[in-house]
Parts: sequence; C-alpha cells; structure tokens
Amino acid sequence: MISELSPQLFMSLRRSDQRARGEQYLRGLLYAEGRKSIRNMAGVVGGAGTEQSLHHFISESTWNWAPMRAALARYAEQTVQPKAWVVQSMPIQKAGEQSAGIDRRFVPELGHSVHGQHSFGLWMASEAMSAPVNWRLYLSPSWLQDEEKRRRADIPDWVDEESPGECATASALEVLGWGGVERRPVVLPSRDFVSSAVLSRFHSAGVPVMARMRAMDQLRVADTAMPGYGAGPIPVSDMLQHVRGLRRPVEWLDPSSGTPVVRSTLVAGIRVELPQPRRSPAGPQQWLLMGEWTNRNGPPSELWLTDLTTTSLDGLMRLAKLSRRTAFDSATTGERAGLRDFAGRSFKGWHRHLTLASAAHSVSIGADHAAGRTRAEASSGTPSANRPQRQMG
Repeated sequence: MISELSPQLFMSLRRSDQRARGEQYLRGLLYAEGRKSIRNMAGVVGGAGTEQSLHHFISESTWNWAPMRAALARYAEQTVQPKAWVVQSMPIQKAGEQSAGIDRRFVPELGHSVHGQHSFGLWMASEAMSAPVNWRLYLSPSWLQDEEKRRRADIPDWVDEESPGECATASALEVLGWGGVERRPVVLPSRDFVSSAVLSRFHSAGVPVMARMRAMDQLRVADTAMPGYGAGPIPVSDMLQHVRGLRRPVEWLDPSSGTPVVRSTLVAGIRVELPQPRRSPAGPQQWLLMGEWTNRNGPPSELWLTDLTTTSLDGLMRLAKLSRRTAFDSATTGERAGLRDFAGRSFKGWHRHLTLASAAHSVSIGADHAAGRTRAEASSGTPSANRPQRQMG
C-alpha cells in the first residue's frame, strides 16, 4: 500500500531526495514504536544520520503541503468510498508556550479546558472506515497579533484571524478546490463552533450540512401544522418534545466498540427555519431538525439540524453516526499514526507532519480493513469479527 500511495502523494515534490525523505518519514510513522518523534522514526528507517535530514524535511524545507493533501484526498476517495465528510476537532495537549497556536481553551467534547493546540480535521468517512485529508490549526488573536510570536513559530503572512467556526468551516471548504474529489454532505459533530453563520456559509457554497445542536439553541417552527408555529424562536429541545408522538425506530451502524453493532433508536423530525434578523428576498431557508431518543421517556439525547430536507430519517441518522466512525478511527489508528505527535514549534512543520501522519493513517486503516476482509472470507460461514451484530438501544 505504501508503494501504491507514494508516487501519487509525492508527485508534487520536484527533487528525488525530497521524495525519498517523504517516503522515509511515512515509513517511520508506520513502523516506529511509541511516540512518533523524529528520533524514534529515524531509528527504524535509517539510523542516527537520518534524524537531521528528516527534521529539515519537515520543519525547514519549503515544500507546499496542499498538493500532497489533494493527492491524499483523491486516494481516500477511492479507498474509503466516503458517504460524508466529517469535521472533527482535535485538541493536542502540550506543555510549554512555544509551539504554534498553543493556548488554553475549553473543549466541550472533553468537558474541560485543554492547554495545547486546537485543530480541526476534515475526514472522509464511510461506515467501514474513515481518513483525514485536510487540517486547520486554530490561532487565537494573541498569536496572530504578536509579531514576535509569529516570527518564532514561522506563521506566514497570509494566515489571518478567524473564529473557531470559520477555522472548522475552512477545513472543509478548502477541499472543494481540489480536483478528483466528489462533493459530499458535511457532518459537524461538535456543538462548539456551530452557528447560523457557519451553516449559511456551507449552504451558500452548495454543500449539504448536518450539524449537532445544543438543547438551548433556538429555531423557528416552519411547518404550519406543528405546535409552536408562529411563536418565534424556541429551544430546539422543547420543539422536539412537542412531536415525540411522531417518533419511529431507526437502525444505524455503531463502530465505536471496534466490532460494528447495528443499533436502533427512536427518531423524529420537524421542519424549521434559522432565526434571521432580516428576511432575505428569496425567503427563509428550510431546514430539518432531527431528534434521537435513547431513553423513550426522557428528553432527546441528540439533536441534529440539516438542509437535507428530502433525505429519509434513516439516511440522516446513518450520516450523523459517521462521526462515531471518525472519533473511533482517530482515537485508535490516528493515535498510532502520530496525528498528535509533532514535537516541533513551527506552523509549517505542524502542517507537514499532519499531512504525512494522515497518509500513514490512510495506509494503516486500509491495511486493517483488507486484513479484516481476508479473515471474514477465510471463516467462510462462521461468525465474522467484521460482521455487524444487532443490538437495541
């Protein structure tokens, strides 16, 4: 798989020595044990003399990571066969103050603040596997307005201030300019950065979006036959409680335990509008609010908003649950591939490392998936570890 990917991945590197260093770095990410430091990787691909050349290739060279990511996305398009793109936040806990973008920020998924770097990855996802193809490092105003910190971290002049929501959105919309990649619905599983502005930006770009909402977020009921129509913005949790009688069971595939399990939960949907200070001449955008109940008698456990208003609830739930696929793959294969292991300080070095770590992730997950298929075929009729099990709840 390395031999299959490398010619595509390193095509944009002009010099043969750079292409050789790129493949060495990729092999180091795949074969080094433990933390993927340059020293550990050099030890398995060339010894002590290789350490300095790998460091220069990542942190001090001039190659552009964007063409390499575009090539990786085209590769993932074929291997993953994605149903959606998932924008996954990835906090990277670090000590010290020198690494590019390091800051303290609350992470809703963890429930506490993290001192470190805060990034967003664009993952191509199917129910079988997922792989990251693009990354964006969030840089707070304290970094971008301080010329000395910018200089030390080698942050380019073209990097401007953006909110976390703008950062997350850009990680997905950048991919639209890459050739050979089919546009897919975007799943936003983090409540941290979803806003009307983020949703409208995807909608305006012609990219269907599915975003997790918070119970206190407010929308307008758009269906004249539903309770709450004409009442103005109301909390989405209350809105769905009024239509709980319309719930029906929906099945979806849960990969979060390693062995895929078919689960069933209750789901209901209602047509809504985003609150807008001024009505546009074209009229309000139509959205669908979907709720999921894991406890029949309790409030909705998950809330999702989408402009895929003609897609069935079954199809929408399967799209939403792809975020579990990316979370699982990030925590297992992504950790082994070194997504969080860059120890350098530079902005450019971080992006180059993440590009090659994403390639290592794609190779690893593809190999794991192929091995699983081989084991399933060899079992020929016996229960397979890759065959989904059925479970309620």
